[in-house]
Amino acid sequence: MLSLKPITFKDACIFVNENHLHLKAPQGYKFAISAAIDDDIVCVIMIGRPLNRNLDDGSTLEILRLAGKFINNSSSFLVAAGLKVCKNLGYKRLITYIRADEKGHVYKMMGFAAAPKTIGRIWHKNNTLPFPDLIDKICYVKNL
Repeated sequence: MLSLKPITFKDACIFVNENHLHLKAPQGYKFAISAAIDDDIVCVIMIGRPLNRNLDDGSTLEILRLAGKFINNSSSFLVAAGLKVCKNLGYKRLITYIRADEKGHVYKMMGFAAAPKTIGRIWHKNNTLPFPDLIDKICYVKNL
């Protein structure tokens, strides 16, 4: 059975670096939550200030990373927990970006609205590209 567990920034970053499909851990965050089965962490969510300065209005946070093995609905479990924490902290909106080739089922299921496509950048896990390729991304927005 899934349970929420606190996780430090360092441990969240290690988990994300080992388990995220195409991104490394962010440089900062507001908070992170992990989902565990017994004591085995299966998924981590990291939430912080929006990377887009225009959206950093003091009432918006962004899901910076959602990484894991995604078993037993762990991703929706963590997104729901993240939404609750954001709302309880007084934030008004939670956003996230996914690549256009990803499905985003968890965000649709949790009531996020898709904004128009935007041009983003592919950041490879090892950041070996000096000039990252451009790729379409979709911004999902949830008003709290």
